Amino acid sequence: MARKKITVVGAGFVGATLAQRLAEAELGDIVLVDIPATEGMPAGKALDIAESAPIYGYDAKMTGTTEYGPTKDSDVVIVTAGIPRKPGMSRDDLLNTNAGIMKAVCEQVKTFSPNAILIIVSNPLDAMCTVAMKVTGFPKHRVIGMAGVLDSARMRTFLAEALDVSVEQVHAMVLGGHGDTMVPMPRFSTVNGIPITELLPKDKIEAINQRTRDGGAEIVKLLKTGSAYYAPSASVVEMVESILKDKKKVLPCAAYLDGEYGVTGVFLGVPCKLGSRGIESIIQLNLTVEERTALMKSAGAVKELVAVLK
Repeated sequence: MARKKITVVGAGFVGATLAQRLAEAELGDIVLVDIPATEGMPAGKALDIAESAPIYGYDAKMTGTTEYGPTKDSDVVIVTAGIPRKPGMSRDDLLNTNAGIMKAVCEQVKTFSPNAILIIVSNPLDAMCTVAMKVTGFPKHRVIGMAGVLDSARMRTFLAEALDVSVEQVHAMVLGGHGDTMVPMPRFSTVNGIPITELLPKDKIEAINQRTRDGGAEIVKLLKTGSAYYAPSASVVEMVESILKDKKKVLPCAAYLDGEYGVTGVFLGVPCKLGSRGIESIIQLNLTVEERTALMKSAGAVKELVAVLK
């Protein structure tokens, strides 16, 4: 059986770490691509990852390039390209610069891998997904934003720490846009099936919700010269694995909504079943009035961003 082909666009911290994780998970052969100005950089990183294969024991083939030819007929394309956040910048400040980059990338993806499933990582995430879908013309089930897996992982980390329990048993749900209006969902967050609302006082939960919303900014502030890449790359791997192995995991992803949750024409973080077709279904939760209001506010914030793009 031919191996799957995965293209990672952007060979910076997120892209290169992602390429390494994908190779170690043996999910397919990997093409790491960056802009011509980076010259041998993607090839150098790909070679370095390839040379760790004998030690880790994976057989994924690594290619690093500044051209899109080698990406031809990729099964999955992940876009990490764009300028990262600097301290004091919001994800939205990146809007127009990254929209231009996204457009250029997606034109190439459309040409070389018209049947690929596209995963967007670049910020501001929800708006970048809109650009990607518009430029490629791909159906909505093949354009997916990575945000909820990461935001939920952050929330799970903070919950496990607060409760002094294994992170493996902590499940969390974060909906909405990937930004300040994201909606952590304590009611759907559990420790081995026990709702966290039974285990933690309300004020503690609210503090964790807020730290989850600020998760990316907290790291940007500490690093001073870039943004997170270990947890974001790990989050993409979980999504790619569910797609390429047709695992049908239910994961929070940015999906194009067409009436679900009462929202139309916008990408928003919701629970999605990921399988070989991409997004196979969107799961609609019964939300309280408060939760629904927060989600609508988040959808409004994304719509405003998209309007600025136009």
